[in-house]
Amino acid sequence: MAEMEDLVQSSSPLEQHILSSSSHPTRNVGGWKAIRYILGNESFEKLASMSLIANMTVYLQNKYHMGGASNVNVTTIWSGSSNITSLLGAFLADTYLGRFRTLLFGSISSLLGMVAVTLTAAVPQLTPPKCEGESHCLRPEKWQLGFLFVSLGFLSIGAGGIRPCNIAFGADQFDTRTAKGRANLESFFNWWYFCFTIALLVTLTGVIYIQTDVSWVIGFAIPTACLCFSISIFLIGHHTYICKKPQGSIFADMLKVITAAYRKRQLTIAPDSQHSFYDPPMNDSDVHLKLSRTDRFKFLDKAAIITEPSELDAQGRSKNTWRLCSLQQVEQLKCLVAIVPVWLSGIACFIPMDQQNAFGILQAIQMSRSLGSHFKIPPGWMGLTSMIALSIWIFIYELIFIRQAKKLTGKDKRLTMPQRIKIGIVMSILCMLVAAIVEKRRRESALKHGSFTSPITIALLLPQFVLSGLTEAFAAVAIMEFYTTQMPESMRTVAGAVFFLSLSIASYVSSLLINIIRHVSGKNRKLPWLGGHDLNKNRLDYYYYIIAGLGAVNFIYFNFFASRYAVNSSHGNEKREVELEESSCCHSRNLPRDETEDEETGLETHGRPTVTA
Repeated sequence: MAEMEDLVQSSSPLEQHILSSSSHPTRNVGGWKAIRYILGNESFEKLASMSLIANMTVYLQNKYHMGGASNVNVTTIWSGSSNITSLLGAFLADTYLGRFRTLLFGSISSLLGMVAVTLTAAVPQLTPPKCEGESHCLRPEKWQLGFLFVSLGFLSIGAGGIRPCNIAFGADQFDTRTAKGRANLESFFNWWYFCFTIALLVTLTGVIYIQTDVSWVIGFAIPTACLCFSISIFLIGHHTYICKKPQGSIFADMLKVITAAYRKRQLTIAPDSQHSFYDPPMNDSDVHLKLSRTDRFKFLDKAAIITEPSELDAQGRSKNTWRLCSLQQVEQLKCLVAIVPVWLSGIACFIPMDQQNAFGILQAIQMSRSLGSHFKIPPGWMGLTSMIALSIWIFIYELIFIRQAKKLTGKDKRLTMPQRIKIGIVMSILCMLVAAIVEKRRRESALKHGSFTSPITIALLLPQFVLSGLTEAFAAVAIMEFYTTQMPESMRTVAGAVFFLSLSIASYVSSLLINIIRHVSGKNRKLPWLGGHDLNKNRLDYYYYIIAGLGAVNFIYFNFFASRYAVNSSHGNEKREVELEESSCCHSRNLPRDETEDEETGLETHGRPTVTA
């Protein structure tokens, strides 16, 4: 408590108010009252970031004259970097800044990046001259690319602060020790996706149209203003937030557990568990975060085994935390290890989604986009199809499917996480197969007419973008929910970072596959399947078939291996939630401290660490 007061006194007036809210749980803060501001902030922040992501491929081709492969490499590497910085953001949030400050600083960095990108469109000297015909385009200077990459770097740093914390910060507003809190949290995941997607559908259509057909300057200035509005909403709602103080570096604790377990690798764990484990008590305010010892990944338990009394000091604390770790630290690492099988499957599932954001847009550029005689559909609008499909499914699932199932069964019937992930993987495979068939038809039509643009309508791309949206609706939402519910409350930021790390790796793998296929298929002076400014000279459909094949392998892997971890984790969480409810009830009783002992945590009345056998 003294540490909390010192932290409040050393903070600014706004931060003092926020930190005070976290130290006074009886205040009327949190819940859906706070979620309104968080969802509003998230909607406008996503509007700003997606205005760039959805149309960056077109912008790089029009203003920087980048061809297919180099264009896709820049966008995928930028996307991957934006996601991998989430690890740094999660570390800073959990160790030093807290989620509120990390979100705020991340938003400011994104705003600087948005302003810089807007300058590339507004200042002619920052981009190469316009092309003279289809084939006479000057390449950008190195310093011009440098300014662009620095701008994208600020956006990536901002994303690193925002992405791992936004869902975790929203989850902090609910008390997951109660059934109502857990139900609200589950709905929050879906409404989080739904609200910002609807905001994008309403506004992105106009923004992308302005960028493509009116002015890139105005088109970038609008999302910059939206990001300013997003930050304003976030600050206006500060009085409603539950802001939890940083709990310390989870990543450092995990490294300590791995080191300690390796040092004691020669130990054997007896089946009857006749070992002394280091299990110090936690503060009263953190007792509900206590994790019970599990039987999974027993080799990590060695890090918490007390081999000799000299490992503890006079107060019963570990002398060397790199040799003796607590059971709490061990169980936290186990939670992370337990999601790895599903995490790997998620990476493979996200690769097809990347293709539509890059190659799908390039396909749209080389198709008939005319709607009537005076209007052309902006290529970036195709991404809206995915968002519409996602929103429609979430709406049907939350407001129709669940309600009707409850009427018929009398229970709150939902699709399980493994079921949703399996459906998402199937959707990703179908997405690539449909995309390959459409690309083959588009290319043959363009070659037949001898034109750069195929006369086939852009509407033929709708099915593959719809399937991409359903992949996100089923798999991405379920995987994000799985990460968050699998992790304890103190590791929710890590859950967000792990999710975006999987997106990052998916982007890097996509870029790696593109370069490998381009190199291998271009041997013996053959035209490579990928690369160049004209898709008609490539075989993009072959590349799509390869991604579909990887999806089929992923389905087999998840169905016969990874899905078991998802099921086991779900059951483990339900058990843990029941224990938390019972613990919460016990602590709510006005019993003297010295008359009780918490059997779950092993806390004794004298407050010293206990040794759990």
